[in-house]
Amino acid sequence: MIALSLAEIAEVVGGQTHDIPDPSVQVTGSVVRDSREVEPGSLFVAFVGEHVDGHDFAEAVVEAGAVALLASRPVGVPAIVVDDVQSALGALARHVVRRLGATLVALTGSAGKTSTKDLIAQVLARKAPTVFTPGSLNNEIGLPLTALSATAETRFLVLEMGARGIGHIRYLADLTPPKIGLVLNVGTAHIGEFGGREQIAQAKGELVEALPSVEEGGVAVLNADDPLVRAMASRTQAKVILFGESGEADVRAENVRLTDSGQPAFSLHTPSGCSEVTMRLYGEHHVSNALAAAAVAHELGMSADEIATALSEAGSLSRWRMEVTERPDGVTIVNDAYNANPESMRAALRALAAMGRERRTWAVLGKMAELGDEALAEHDAVGRLAVRLNVGKLVAVGGREASWLQLGAYNEGSWGEESVHVSDAQAAVDLLRSELRPGDVVLVKASRSVGLESVAQALIETGAEGEVAAR
Repeated sequence: MIALSLAEIAEVVGGQTHDIPDPSVQVTGSVVRDSREVEPGSLFVAFVGEHVDGHDFAEAVVEAGAVALLASRPVGVPAIVVDDVQSALGALARHVVRRLGATLVALTGSAGKTSTKDLIAQVLARKAPTVFTPGSLNNEIGLPLTALSATAETRFLVLEMGARGIGHIRYLADLTPPKIGLVLNVGTAHIGEFGGREQIAQAKGELVEALPSVEEGGVAVLNADDPLVRAMASRTQAKVILFGESGEADVRAENVRLTDSGQPAFSLHTPSGCSEVTMRLYGEHHVSNALAAAAVAHELGMSADEIATALSEAGSLSRWRMEVTERPDGVTIVNDAYNANPESMRAALRALAAMGRERRTWAVLGKMAELGDEALAEHDAVGRLAVRLNVGKLVAVGGREASWLQLGAYNEGSWGEESVHVSDAQAAVDLLRSELRPGDVVLVKASRSVGLESVAQALIETGAEGEVAAR
């Protein structure tokens, strides 16, 4: 964070100082909510959670180097006490962002936010110091913490914004007002909470409504291939730039193809020129993510060649998102178990099919959460797609939703041993350990609550130990 005294912070957040001998002492380190992340000069934010109360760590974090706590009650060590810690954290982030000389880029969408954010960050980092959201910390706590990690040297601040209802993105954009706003897509993730795609579009479009005008330098980057996103152009006073495979897109891809290993390649066309891209990531869905990143980079002055080089060299920065591991016996594990929705599930299955053109493929899938009344139809559709893509074997893991996955596969024509329903992750591991053979490709994917990353990890460890049974 930029250096601020405890007195300044107290004024910004409307708090009272307690047990602070010298209010001129500055916070020169990070602002953290996890006591394990405290370093000399830190400000520790004491949240009261369902199971843990941050105030209980007061003495420990000060001993570790924190200069004070942001707290909701006095704790016997230096603290700035406020009525609402979350609101105070947001106010501090808003103040710091206004003082920064950085360009703030915000993005949202139903699918691909984290992968796209990672691409944008890697591309822009070639131009100037860049700070970006770690992982998927895109809510009312993670976003201000990320903003507060910027320093005086930061030139680009890339923030992922998530939403579970109307007004959420408006709130986040007020905390950290963006200059560039990117909307990737409107899908069915969290449709059970929103009530429909139109409501999701309403929520996502709050980002472009928050942008400054054309005259003030605001830019809305919109997906030309998604009608609900493209329609958001009427909701902003900012400049609009379109990305996609549509011929009308300002930044577009032509000659899209997949390499033999399932990595996308395409010709990148921008208003400043054209260049060839071959990505290190897996799956054709990353083309749209790459185009979104390219559109942002173009608006910030990078050439087509610079962007293409950066995209071609960019990797995956966040865990369990199409994370590919090659075992010594030739088995490939694709760990995409961080989360799942219908759009990302379809994209992952298509990537699996591309990677396994000459190999036997396995799709180890679990439920997609928060789909409401659409849950049965969407799980059925994914099971059917696995059959249409000629996935060698579908392993549906878990309860009711998993049975719907297998039912879809069965109804599409998977009547033999092409699909199986198992009760839990361990049953899936046991099955795969007994039946995998060298050269197989295994995709593991489900919503985060299912915890299927344990399946991927077990299979990776099995390969390292040489325990796999070969046929």
